[in-house]
Amino acid sequence: MIRVLIVDDEALVRSGLRMILEAAGDIAVVAEARDGAEAVEAARRHRPEVVLMDVRMPGTDGLTGAAAVARLPDPPRVIMLTTFDQDEYVHGALRAGAVGFLLKDTPPRDLAEAVRTVAAGNAMLAPTVTRRLISSFAERGPSVADQARARLAVLTDRERDVVRAVARGLSNADIARGLDMAEATVKAHVSRALAKLGLTNRVQAAILVHDARLDDSPG
Repeated sequence: MIRVLIVDDEALVRSGLRMILEAAGDIAVVAEARDGAEAVEAARRHRPEVVLMDVRMPGTDGLTGAAAVARLPDPPRVIMLTTFDQDEYVHGALRAGAVGFLLKDTPPRDLAEAVRTVAAGNAMLAPTVTRRLISSFAERGPSVADQARARLAVLTDRERDVVRAVARGLSNADIARGLDMAEATVKAHVSRALAKLGLTNRVQAAILVHDARLDDSPG
């Protein structure tokens, strides 16, 4: 069972999300919280694998809460939920360490699948969010690309190949097949690359690769 913490200031929304997720059969909602501060305490107490966190809440908002949750030892993976898809929320959530960003009108089946995807170690962004995010990367200037490439220079060639595959949204299994290596080796390369780059998750690595404009390069 995938252990989930739901964070939203509206009890009705929390109840609806709980019903959707627990109907999936392989997901258990272990706790609920009303804002980001409560989320941190609930995450410490109940040790969820995934946190569904609303962005806009009275008290401690979701972006602040996500950043605090990401600083916990062995932190859960955070999916941000919102009725809005403005770029500042997306960028703020990803900078805060979230690995997923979904709109609240996401169909129930897709919501459960997003939890499974994130629990398995992959990122999940709503399609409309992904399109806008990639478009924003394309608009960044050459200085951003130069800075990103300088950061990536600390990686070995193999680590760079792996993080470029991560930026294309591939799972460890897909990367292993594409690069002809064991899945455990891919996982080790991802972990070492994140540590060298000072990043906390695959989404942040993907952003850096996009900034460097290396995601579509051959080889």
